[in-house]
This record gives sequence, structure tokens and C-alpha cells, in this order.
Amino acid sequence: MLTRLLKKQGVAPKRMITDKLRSYGAARRQVMPDVEHRSHEGLNNRAENSHVPLRKRERIMQGFRSPGALQRFVSIFSALRNLFVPPRSKRSALATHIHRLQAMAEWKAVAMVS
Repeated sequence: MLTRLLKKQGVAPKRMITDKLRSYGAARRQVMPDVEHRSHEGLNNRAENSHVPLRKRERIMQGFRSPGALQRFVSIFSALRNLFVPPRSKRSALATHIHRLQAMAEWKAVAMVS
């Protein structure tokens, strides 16, 4: 499985970050011995956490009839979520409210809803 993944990438990575499952280290030593391997729970969090809002929504909406329908939903959902959910920062309630009002105004303009 690891060899197929590497063939698709085309270029060998400089380092491999995994969780603490020991079989990852063994597979890496066998397939790519000169690649640095870091095994720690916290190192992989940045990549995993970027998918959390989408994965949460996928779990809720598991009633899709086909992978294509799921893909169509995901392509739209990500863009809309970025529009409606304000960036995480220390914002006041008023600033968040204004952001959402602007997002709704943009949505209505695009959807041509009065």
C-alpha cells in the first residue's frame, strides 16, 4: 500500500510523520530506509485538524447514494463554509454578527433571492 502511494506522488518525501503505530516504522524501513521517520501524536495534528469541519459534516450526512453525490456536496460545502463561518480570532459578538450579515447578503446576491 505504501509503495502504491509513493508511486502516485512521484517524489520520495524528506520525512514521514505518523502516529505511534509500530508497523509504520517497519514498513518505512523496508520501503524507504533513507527517509526520516517521526512518530509522535502531536506532529500529525496540523494535517488531521484541517479536515475536522468537513469530516464532521460527512459523518452527519452519511445518507449519500453515491460517492459522486458526496463529492459534489463536498466541493460546494467547503466554499460555503468559508463564506459563512468567520475566521477564528478574538472577535466581538457584533463583529461576528456583521460578518454573518455580509455573508447572507453575498449569498442572496449570488442566488438571486430577494
